[in-house]
Amino acid sequence: MTTETKKSYIAWILRITVSALFIVSALAKLSKSHLLDSPYFAISTFEVKQLYTLGFSGEIAPHFSRTLIGIELALGFLLLQNNWLRKFIVPVTTLLLFVFIGHLSYVTLLNGGNTGNCGCFGELLPMTPIQAIVKNIIAIGLLVYLFYLLPKKEKNGNFWILTTVLFATILGIYMLAPIQPSANNFTVSSPTETSTDIISTTIDTAKTVVAITKDTIKKVDNIKKVDHEVIDEPAKHKSGYSKYFSKIDTGKKTLCFFVPGCDHCRLAAKELTELKQKDKNFPEISIIFMNEEADLIPEFFKFAGAEYPYTIIEVIPFWTVLGSGKDTPGVKYLWNGNEFKYFYGITDNQFNPIEYQKIVLKSYSELKK
Repeated sequence: MTTETKKSYIAWILRITVSALFIVSALAKLSKSHLLDSPYFAISTFEVKQLYTLGFSGEIAPHFSRTLIGIELALGFLLLQNNWLRKFIVPVTTLLLFVFIGHLSYVTLLNGGNTGNCGCFGELLPMTPIQAIVKNIIAIGLLVYLFYLLPKKEKNGNFWILTTVLFATILGIYMLAPIQPSANNFTVSSPTETSTDIISTTIDTAKTVVAITKDTIKKVDNIKKVDHEVIDEPAKHKSGYSKYFSKIDTGKKTLCFFVPGCDHCRLAAKELTELKQKDKNFPEISIIFMNEEADLIPEFFKFAGAEYPYTIIEVIPFWTVLGSGKDTPGVKYLWNGNEFKYFYGITDNQFNPIEYQKIVLKSYSELKK
């Protein structure tokens, strides 16, 4: 085997390796648990968790995400052809990886450490920012070596092949995950905006009664004591969820954010059902479902062991309502619209039925401590 033949073999191995990396990365951003099983859900999740946190607006993010994924996919395919390979494709691919490294470094600093999913492979293959940076550095090393191995005298080739592949992949992404009309936005106001001091009723007998007997005074005092004991609760606050459940801001409520096909969500719902069966005064349960596999809702309730009032909203509004940096399952404890506990995700803040049971049994005075 000649030296040139050996270089050619190695170059092809490098091209296939980096090409596969880009193609899988692009397709993974369109997948939930299996390749291309739920493109719109996956790409919307990528937008909310990765692009929104960088300041992208709801109007720009859908176009940017589809274009970026299209470019990734195009570069993966173009690494396997010979037109403008050394002069254009390899340098552009290397430059894009440097951009990714810069983004990941910023995310790492922003989050204060190596936590969360960087989104490089979507939700299909979770990867921390540090792991992704190492992966990209290795890929850059492979591309630099490939640049060295490729013949220095290269024909320019047909540039139209590059543009055709690029526009075809971007268009293909738009077709796989069409942009849906934006839903009406709503804002969840912060509980800190409303004072949560104990409600007390003051009876001013001097202004309202001209002459009353001592017995009447005793009765009024007794009423004041009873009222004070009963109304040990936070002042009413507009949580922002009343557009979904009209009575959500009255009394104790359990508000859940679930995805019908999510196993962790189903388990949380089942644990809530078990708590409710033990306590007849358990806070009323309401569910906001993501509009993803909505046909599985009957199966969801069958697993949970009970049915609860629910509403279904689209993917991106759901992530917005769930909250920045939050993940499913979400379980929130509201009292008169005030938020006192919020469980979310499947890591440090995941739903804990024992802790939740203790919280809902506490009086308002105890919750304030």
